[in-house]
Amino acid sequence: MMKRMISGCWLVAVACGMAYAAEPEPVVNYDESKAGNLPLPELLKTSAGQTVETADAWIKIRRPEIVAMFERHVYGKTPPPEAWGKVEWKIAGIKRDALGGLATRKLVHVSLPGHPAWQGMDVMLYVPNKRTGPAPCFAGLSFNGNHAVSDEPDIPLSARWMREDKTGGAEGNRATELSRGKELGRWPLKMLMERGFAVATAYCGDLEPDHADGWKTGLRAALSPDGAKTVWCDGEWGAIGAWAWGLSRIADCLESDPDIDSKHLAVIGHSRLGKTALWAGACDPRFSLVVSNESGEGGAALMRRDIGETTAIITKAFPHWFTPTYARYAGKAADCPVDQHMLVALIAPRSIYIASAVDDRWADPKGEFLAGLDAEPVFALFGMKGYGTTTQPPPGKPVGDAIGYHIREGKHDLTEYDWQQYAEFAKRRFGEEK
Repeated sequence: MMKRMISGCWLVAVACGMAYAAEPEPVVNYDESKAGNLPLPELLKTSAGQTVETADAWIKIRRPEIVAMFERHVYGKTPPPEAWGKVEWKIAGIKRDALGGLATRKLVHVSLPGHPAWQGMDVMLYVPNKRTGPAPCFAGLSFNGNHAVSDEPDIPLSARWMREDKTGGAEGNRATELSRGKELGRWPLKMLMERGFAVATAYCGDLEPDHADGWKTGLRAALSPDGAKTVWCDGEWGAIGAWAWGLSRIADCLESDPDIDSKHLAVIGHSRLGKTALWAGACDPRFSLVVSNESGEGGAALMRRDIGETTAIITKAFPHWFTPTYARYAGKAADCPVDQHMLVALIAPRSIYIASAVDDRWADPKGEFLAGLDAEPVFALFGMKGYGTTTQPPPGKPVGDAIGYHIREGKHDLTEYDWQQYAEFAKRRFGEEK
C-alpha cells in the first residue's frame, strides 16, 4: 500500500494502484489557547502506586518501569546483545593532517560477522591534534553520509540509499559529488576541533534507510529470523531504535580509542535524529550528555499538547520510526501511559540540553521546554538543578544547569549558534564532573 498527500488530502493507493480512498488532511493547530491541558502521567509514582522519594528508588524501581513503557508503547525494544553477537570494527583509514592540520581523521567500518546481510556502518571520527590528553567527543548520526558532513575530497561517497535531492546531490537514490559537504553547516568541525572536542558521525541510512520499506535492507531485517518477510508487532523496535543502536556501537568504538575521553561522550541529534539521540541517551548511560536539537513530536515535545505535529500526523507519515503500538494513540494522547517529560527524566543523573527555534512551530518549542521543566523533580532527587526558571526564555538567552535549554531565532535547522551553546554547556558540565 502506498500513501501520499495531494491537494490537501491523504490518498491511499490500493493494491492495483487505481482505486483511491481520500482521507482528510490532519488539521494542524498553532493556537496556544487550543493546545489542551491534559494532565501528564505521574513521573514519581510507581505502577504499584508508591511515591518515589529517593534517587535509589528511582534507579531501581521507577526508571526500569518507564523504560519498559517506552519500549512497549513508543520506540520498541532493542534486541539483546545475544541477538546480534560479535561486533567488529576495522580501521579503514587514518589521516593525521585533516582539516588543514587541525585534526586526525579516522574512518572505521563496524560490522556484525554473524549477520552478513547487514552491510555495516561507516564511522568517521575527527580528533583535535592540539590537546593535552584524550578528547571529549560529540557523537551523532547524519542525514546524508560522512562525505556530506565534511567537504574533504578523499572521504568516500556513501553508496547507500539516499533520499532524492532536487539540487542533484542524490540521483537514483544514490549520492553524487554535489552532496559533498552538504551538511557542513550543521557540523562545524573546525570550530569544535579548536574548542578541544572530537566528533564522531555515521550515516543513519547505514543502519536503516529512512523510508517505509527501508528496514528490509537494513539492520532490523538482518537481525530478524524472518528477514525482509518480518511483520513488526507491538513492542518491537522501529527505525529510531535501530538508529539508536548504531549510536551505542559508535560509543563502543570510542571506548576503545585512547584518543577519546570515553567518560565524556555527548550524543547529539537534530529533528528525527534528535528523537534518536534522546532514546539512545535514555538507554545507554555511557552518554554523559544528551543533546536534543528541535526533536519535536516523538522527541522532546510533550505529546499531550496539540501544537504543530501530533502523534496522529507523525505515525501516518512515518510509521516505520516507531513500534506499531504508538499509532494507537493518534488522537488519543491521554491513553498513552508515558509522555516526553518521562523520557527526559531517564537521562538523570546525567545532563541534557534541549533546543528549539522560533520559526519551528511544527516542533512545538514550548512543549519542548515544558518537557525539561516537568522532568526536574527526578534531577532534584540527585541534587541536580534544572532550568532555574519556570518561564520559557526569550530567543538567544540560554538557561539551565543540569538541564539546559535555548530557543533561537530562525527555522528548523542545526546551526553554529546551537553548537556554540552545546560546546559551552559540555565544557561546563564535563568540567564539573572531573
